[in-house]
This record gives sequence, structure tokens and C-alpha cells, in this order.
Amino acid sequence: MAEIIQKDGTWIFDGDALRLTPGRDKNVSLLRKTLGELTVPLGALAGISFEQGRKSGRLRLRLRDGADPLLQATGGKLVEPNDPYQLTVESDRYGVAEYLVDEVRNALLLDEVPSGPVDGYLLPGPALPLSVSAGDGTASFDGEHVRLEWNWKTEDAKAAAGVRSLALGDITGVEWHPSAGLENGCLRFTVRGAGTKAPPKYDPNSVELWGFKKDPLMALVAAAVQVRLPHPAGSSPEPVKEPAPVTEADHDALLRRLRELGELHKSGVLTDDEFALAKQAVLKRM
Repeated sequence: MAEIIQKDGTWIFDGDALRLTPGRDKNVSLLRKTLGELTVPLGALAGISFEQGRKSGRLRLRLRDGADPLLQATGGKLVEPNDPYQLTVESDRYGVAEYLVDEVRNALLLDEVPSGPVDGYLLPGPALPLSVSAGDGTASFDGEHVRLEWNWKTEDAKAAAGVRSLALGDITGVEWHPSAGLENGCLRFTVRGAGTKAPPKYDPNSVELWGFKKDPLMALVAAAVQVRLPHPAGSSPEPVKEPAPVTEADHDALLRRLRELGELHKSGVLTDDEFALAKQAVLKRM
């Protein structure tokens, strides 16, 4: 097991999955706190990296295309500090971060996990029911219907249409866009038979977003709907592969890892508990 605990959050890798828990620090974004703990199976990962800086570093996960409904619905537009797959690392924990990266990479290699796209979601999406108020309305989702309610800031013609209730079966697509520069963002639903899309300000199937604190939370509504729509690449589950046997080369790599762990422990980079857990994880694979 590999674990790193920071103010920004905690990442724990047990050999099969990464558990990502947001921190309680005031700088942790509202989206990450609301999303809560994520469990990312090893098979959903395309890679992991660590970038060092003068005062802090950053761990980054790269997921396989199509594995996560949140990334699918937002089109990769979720950036720091709202990206749940990034973790700020303090300089005194660089060694632990590098060890975590090595453990995940070794597991990806030993399990022969491909880095290509998947044809079914491997993460479950946000918990339901879900309701978010931002921009010119409130979007709620219970798993069967999306409810759109308008506020006093909604454009008159759009508000005149009244509360919208969209059945999941009538929704063919969903997308979230953040505001950028002078352009407002939106949470938009594509509805069967709705015709040409109007600008979000006038579209009764869109919530217009103006760049305020709660805007990213609308991405959670988008993800909760996305995971219940047909997968863009098809709905067939990915075939399960039998674990590959450990080769002589893999065995030598694990022995080198044990020696590296010993050196990290002696130099004080790893605590006694961290060293014991790391050593146990390596021995388990041999």
C-alpha cells in the first residue's frame, strides 16, 4: 500500500485502486469537497505523473478516455483547483509522491493495463439525488428526471416557459462549459425533438453560468446524467484479463524497489509505518 497525506487531500493506492479523498483545507475547491471520496480502479488509469516545484509539487492522474462520466461531460474543461485528479504536494513529501508514482506505474505494468479508450464507464458518477443552484437557475436530478427551475435573473422569455422536467429517456446528451473571458458558461441538455439549440440565455434546456463560485457544481449534475446515458463508444463491458504472471525481469524490478525503499527509509523520506506498508505491498507481488 502507498499513501500520501496532504492538506490538499489524501491519495491511497492498495494495488487495485486509488482512493482520492479531498482535504479539509480552506483552499480545497467546493466541487472537490462536494464530490467527496473517489475510488479509481487501476483499469481506469492511463498514467500518473509527479511534477516538482520550488515550494510545492503536483501529482496528476491521467484516466483512459471514456472511463469517467465527469471528464466526459465536461470535455476536459475542469482545471485546477476543481480537477479531482490533481493533488498539491508539499516539498517535504516529494519522496513519498515519487514512491506512489512508482507503485502505480509498476502495477499498471504488471497488470498489463492498456492506456487506450474504454467502451463503458468505470467510475459510477456523483451520488443522487443532486441539486445545484447557480447562474440563472437550479438543476436537480433524481436518476429519472432533470428539473430546471428559474430565478429572478433569468431572461423573461426563458422564464415564461416555466419549470422544466426532462425525462432521462428524452435526453440524448449533456455538456458543461465554464465561463471564459466575456463568454458565459452553461449546463446544457440536448433533448430529443427540441430542434436547433438557442444560446443558453434563451434555451429552456440550459442553465446559463456567469463564472461564480458554484458554477463548477453544475458539472456534477452533468456527470450524474452522463453516466446514465449510452456510452459514446458503446455499452459493452471491457473484457476482464487474467493477471499476468510475474516474470524474472519483474522479480528483479521488485527486488530493486525493496532496496530503494530501504534507502528512502534510512534517509528519513519514509516513516517507519510508510516503509512497513510499502515493503509489505512489494512482497505481496513477489
